[in-house]
Amino acid sequence: MMTSQVKPLSPDLDRPPPHKVERKRGIIVFMDRNRRALSALLVLAGLMLVFILLGPSTFLNPLIYTAIFRTLPIPILLTVSLVFVIVEGEIDLSFGSILGLSTWAFAAAVASGWNPFLSVVFALVVGGCTGFVNGLIVTRLGLSSLVSTLGMSFLLRGLIHVGTQGNGISLTFLNDTPFYQVSVGSVWGFPVHMIWGLAFAAVAMLLFNHHRFGAHVCCVGDNPESSREMGINVPRVKRLAFIFVGIASGMAGVLSGLNNQMFYPGSGEDLLMPVLAAAFVGGTPTWGGVGTVAGAVIGACSVGVIETGIVAAGVSHLYKNFFYGLIIILAVSGHKLNEPQYR
Repeated sequence: MMTSQVKPLSPDLDRPPPHKVERKRGIIVFMDRNRRALSALLVLAGLMLVFILLGPSTFLNPLIYTAIFRTLPIPILLTVSLVFVIVEGEIDLSFGSILGLSTWAFAAAVASGWNPFLSVVFALVVGGCTGFVNGLIVTRLGLSSLVSTLGMSFLLRGLIHVGTQGNGISLTFLNDTPFYQVSVGSVWGFPVHMIWGLAFAAVAMLLFNHHRFGAHVCCVGDNPESSREMGINVPRVKRLAFIFVGIASGMAGVLSGLNNQMFYPGSGEDLLMPVLAAAFVGGTPTWGGVGTVAGAVIGACSVGVIETGIVAAGVSHLYKNFFYGLIIILAVSGHKLNEPQYR
């Protein structure tokens, strides 16, 4: 009597299809590469959930987001540019004063009869040159960027107050011009300068993630000596990062002046802590070598909604700095715990 032999099942039958394996692997790789930005997004989602629960009438109203979007471009520009300096192991505390100086340059030029677009170029040049001086002091004189940019911040602010004698410059005469509309106008109720801020962030993301400059910034921040041995011009890379902050501050200064319809000597003075908070909440650590531009944008959004959320929740504005500090500590702690084990 013949017995039929049963063939064992092929082990391949227990495996998932190749396309599902590749998809799962791709998701894991994506999450690992973007863990800092995703962690920052989790912080923002948590904040929004809390504020919606505490102030539903405010945060479920679309008009509040139009108001928030009108103020967000400035911190986005500054935070995104600051990522490059922090990743290379330095810090720039003068961006608020560079913003004020650039706003003054733009306002004075346009009030003197200059073409508004030429005045924008002038403001960007002023910001970029100031950033170059910062980079030169750090790389040529070997001074700490913390000390040198703090000194530059006070120097520029003093220059602004002395030069203007405490007087502002009104920019209301630009309100009905095409220049104003393409700068800080609105499209279907959405602020145009938010588009400028996001466009700048997109360019910065390309530079940081897909350009040689971004790779050099990360190498310099991770190990300057090894970078030199690889042929990277470390001082040049550092100067370019400071120039980038200066140009971003100049752009932020122009948008700030137009949005406020006024230049005043204190422009940018209140941006230091929120922008630093946004950079750290966004997942760019202080030790250099790593950072995220996408996370910086998310961090700026997180910090941007804190004050609005506090007011909507019925909490006194006196608690603002307390919540800034709390969010920074919790977010940075979360980023640290989210670090890969091998780092």
